[in-house]
Order: sequence, then structure tokens, then C-alpha cells
Amino acid sequence: MPLTTADKRAAFKKLHESGCFIIPNPFDAGSARALQHLGFKALASTSAGFAWTIAKADNRVTVDDVCDHLTAICAAVDIPVNADFEGGFAVEPEQVAINVARGVKTGVAGLS
Repeated sequence: MPLTTADKRAAFKKLHESGCFIIPNPFDAGSARALQHLGFKALASTSAGFAWTIAKADNRVTVDDVCDHLTAICAAVDIPVNADFEGGFAVEPEQVAINVARGVKTGVAGLS
């Protein structure tokens, strides 16, 4: 049975409590599954890697693009995913908060 988002977030918190760990950066759902299969305990998205897969420059993707991408990666694996969420896709704190709330709904265990 797949892990829930809550399970993944709890596992991510536990990883942080136990010290340092390696967190590779998949660029799509397939590479995320491959990294999980290799035994990694968590993943982190890559803004540049993702942008290049859709023929855009880093920092030129939309919050919609990233949320769709994060949803796909999170659904593909049973380990926590930390999101490279650039600058929150906004300047004003209120809009950053709205975008972060959208990011959280993708199933990520954390945002940076």
C-alpha cells in the first residue's frame, strides 16, 4: 500500500532528526522512481533540471508548471520529496504564501 503524504512528511522529519543524509535531485517521475529503487530515503526536485525538460530556462517556469511537476514526482514514489520552489514564484509575501499553499497540496514533504 502506498504511503500517505502524512507518512512521507513524518519520514522526512525523522531523517532530519537523525543527522545528515544524501538527497538526490530527479528531473522527472521516471528518474525519481529510479533513485528510490537505488535506495535513497528522500528526494529533492530540481528547478533547472525540470525547466530544461520542458525547454525553458531555469527560473522561467510557472508555479502551475512546477505544481504539476511536483504532483507527478510525489505520486511516483513512496519516499519524501522536498521541493525546489525557487523564490516562491512571487515577490509579495501574501502571494508567496498562496503559492506555498499550492505547493503543499502537491504532496511534497518540504519546500526550499
